[in-house]
Amino acid sequence: MPTSLDRTLAALADPHRRRIVEVLRDRPCRAGEIAQAVGLTPAALSRHLRTLKASALVEESHPEFDARVRIYTLRPAPMSELKTWLDEIEKLWATKLLAFKDHVERQA
Repeated sequence: MPTSLDRTLAALADPHRRRIVEVLRDRPCRAGEIAQAVGLTPAALSRHLRTLKASALVEESHPEFDARVRIYTLRPAPMSELKTWLDEIEKLWATKLLAFKDHVERQA
């Protein structure tokens, strides 16, 4: 069973979905605004938004004045989890590279 980190990475593997995340980084947007900014057809955008919602990266809301309008917003938790994982990997490699550097310097 995929973890939430696996779903986040899988969703971000597509360049169109990364671009959607970049657009939503600045502010919540309507689907039409996202489609125009990313250059996707409504059908293609819908497929990508469905994947982003399934991975919990994006949430959809409807304003009180018109239930037909959909506003998309980034959810911070999946990106925070990804950042934590990347920080842990960075620490691991920094430790390993420092040990390698020490080894090479002792050999010289």
